[in-house]
Amino acid sequence: MELDVIQNMIFEVRGQRVMLDFHLAELYEVETKVLKQAVRRNIDRFPKDFMFEISMEEYRKLRSQFVTLDWLSVKYAPFAFTEQGVAMLSSVLRSDRAIKVNIEIMRAFVVMRKLSMNYAELENRIDALEEKYDDQFSEVFQALRFLIEPPKTERRKIGYITDNEK
Repeated sequence: MELDVIQNMIFEVRGQRVMLDFHLAELYEVETKVLKQAVRRNIDRFPKDFMFEISMEEYRKLRSQFVTLDWLSVKYAPFAFTEQGVAMLSSVLRSDRAIKVNIEIMRAFVVMRKLSMNYAELENRIDALEEKYDDQFSEVFQALRFLIEPPKTERRKIGYITDNEK
């Protein structure tokens, strides 16, 4: 299983990184209906910070943002599983495939977490550069304004003075 494939199935919904039930079912090679039944039978293992049902409106917005992905036309709102919810799924599904896939999914979440830390570091560096260069550009603009301002006192003319100028 390629990490890129899994990373493309991780979305941000309600400020959390999640995977949708039909993508997980595809990875675990089970029907979405079977996955949802297993979750409902063990609902006490899935508190709201592990799994929640997204609204159809949220689902439509996700679909419109990622038109290149192969999305299912669903009748019911999908379940969204956080990283902890995905980890809990392997204990509910109890198959060798579920364990192997779960390990790869956990790795994908870790990679994405590292990437987001790198983005935060990059953002901090950009902010620092912006502050630094704002000051420098301010000085450049001041120098340019000084150069284009007309002199405050009339300058003495240099060169030959003609009879008309006297």
